[in-house]
Amino acid sequence: MNLRLTPWALATALTALLLLNGSLLPATEPAKSAEWPEFHGPNRDNISTEKGLLKKWPEGGPRLVWKYSPCGVGYAGVAIADGMIFTSGDFGEEEIVFALDMDGKPVWKSPNGASWQQATPGSRTTPTYHQGMLYHMNPTGRLAALDAKTGKPRWTVDLQGEFGARFGTWALAENVVVEGDRVLCLPGGSKGFAVALDKNTGKTIWANTEFKERAAYCSPVLATHQGTRLLVTLAERSVVGIDVKTGKLLWSHPFGKVWQNTTSPVVHDGQVFITCGHSSGGQLLKINPDGRGLSEVWYRKDFDNCHGGVILLDGTLYGCGCRLGGKAFFAIDFLTGKTKYTNKTLGKISITYADGMLYCVSNTGQMLLLAITPEGCNLVSQFNLPRESKDESLCHPVVCGGRLYMRHDQNLYVYDVRTK
Repeated sequence: MNLRLTPWALATALTALLLLNGSLLPATEPAKSAEWPEFHGPNRDNISTEKGLLKKWPEGGPRLVWKYSPCGVGYAGVAIADGMIFTSGDFGEEEIVFALDMDGKPVWKSPNGASWQQATPGSRTTPTYHQGMLYHMNPTGRLAALDAKTGKPRWTVDLQGEFGARFGTWALAENVVVEGDRVLCLPGGSKGFAVALDKNTGKTIWANTEFKERAAYCSPVLATHQGTRLLVTLAERSVVGIDVKTGKLLWSHPFGKVWQNTTSPVVHDGQVFITCGHSSGGQLLKINPDGRGLSEVWYRKDFDNCHGGVILLDGTLYGCGCRLGGKAFFAIDFLTGKTKYTNKTLGKISITYADGMLYCVSNTGQMLLLAITPEGCNLVSQFNLPRESKDESLCHPVVCGGRLYMRHDQNLYVYDVRTK
């Protein structure tokens, strides 16, 4: 008999053998109430409210609780909710959304369309958890709603077929957002530049056809301005603000010299910060008093974040610039654009924040811990993730329930970062 195992079945079998042999490290119980239900956390600001975390890591890094592999090809992060961990990866010709329990044991898997095997192959997006459901977009625009406990599909929408979704070299990479009864996303199509779908059925609530740009690789944020709930995101060459309730385009502003708009905007107190790599720069814009346009406050060519994200804390923007000819980490005054701190030794990094510290990972898989100080930041600890290939580390760190989650190559590493 010729017995063939799928990559997923093989991974499950290997995990079971490791558990039986006692080869996995003992797990520690994460905080039960801690959740990170979507890309960049519950507020999409990449800021954790956790306390009681290590201010310095032991030599060689914090304790590894467990490792799960293979996660499939891709760069999706993790969402954590309802006692489970959710992510996605490409296995052969299929993109797979899957769930693990808090000890790293497989719970379920569910295919979501064909895998992406063109430029930078692999999954892109983190599943979004909302009220017992998961919402996940694959690189070619298959948007699926899944039962979070079982992985059973509830509905799917083909954004290319339904709205004429248009995307660039690296496919669609949007982490969709849920607001009230609707799933919001940006197909960038002629029949739907931005759309709102009923979260329970997938039926169209509204489709904006006013704007005619293609989608970029940006994940949207939500904000309230003058009583109106806004979807704010970057398209191919513009930042846009769309009324969540009606789908009406309220404002747009040109931005981006290259079609690589990836980093989510930061919206605060009627102001919008946007940035893109490769010398497109960073720009602060102010929403006009009539709510129908944007005006420039400041612009810096060197604060050109490519994909690692920027964080606003107490009036300071933190993030990495990747300007051609050099890379630098910055702390910049949000209102003026003036530099408070810079470090040119950290490389190109992705960041998240928890308990007074910035958790960073470089493209080469080096984990860094930075303490925020009045002067800027102070590098206090670092260690190298195990590297089984030379692929770049593009996933953003997640800190949740006293644990640091870091996906790199085919592996998901989970570290204990709580104080004892």
